[in-house]
Amino acid sequence: MYVRLFEDNPNEREIRKIVELLRRGGVIIYPTDTIYAIGCDINNVKAVQRVSTLRGVKPEKAHFSMICKDLGEVAAYAKVSNEVFRVMKRCLPGPFTFVLPGTTKLPHLLMMKRKTIGIRVPDNFITRAITTELGTPLLTTSVKGAPGEEDEYITDPELIHEKYQHLVDLVIGGGFGKNIPSTVVDCTGEQIEIVRQGVGEL
Repeated sequence: MYVRLFEDNPNEREIRKIVELLRRGGVIIYPTDTIYAIGCDINNVKAVQRVSTLRGVKPEKAHFSMICKDLGEVAAYAKVSNEVFRVMKRCLPGPFTFVLPGTTKLPHLLMMKRKTIGIRVPDNFITRAITTELGTPLLTTSVKGAPGEEDEYITDPELIHEKYQHLVDLVIGGGFGKNIPSTVVDCTGEQIEIVRQGVGEL
């Protein structure tokens, strides 16, 4: 399926349909403030396994991130120091992924072999409307290009639909995406460190 939404005013009825699909274990592709992403309800084991299969990795070995609706939700799933909170408050919502120590609320399937999680709060109203209605975070991983072009990102949602329509349950078209990912900020050590420079500038 394919649905077109306007980022500044996504249709509430369509948002509810998308959330119903996610609650049933659906896997979707959706826009963020950077590149398009594949996602599902982070607490749905079968859906997480489907996303892992798409990526060709085991869930416990995958470096997936999660999308939260706001900073308040982040605190339930990750340990955030006062210093890191100040940085996140300044940067979010925005094009950043903050790597943080996870809490016990994170699904065991994702945390079996690691103790950290990437956290995003994109500056995209479609994504935030979905997570707000869903009430739980989205597991998220970027939509990659063709084999051999994994460092390239598909920016046209109609082309994404053409490639993934038989692999996911829904593609949400929200306009052209960027071809540069988020900036990844590691907050697990003594110093905050940028490990991948993307769109966001600290």
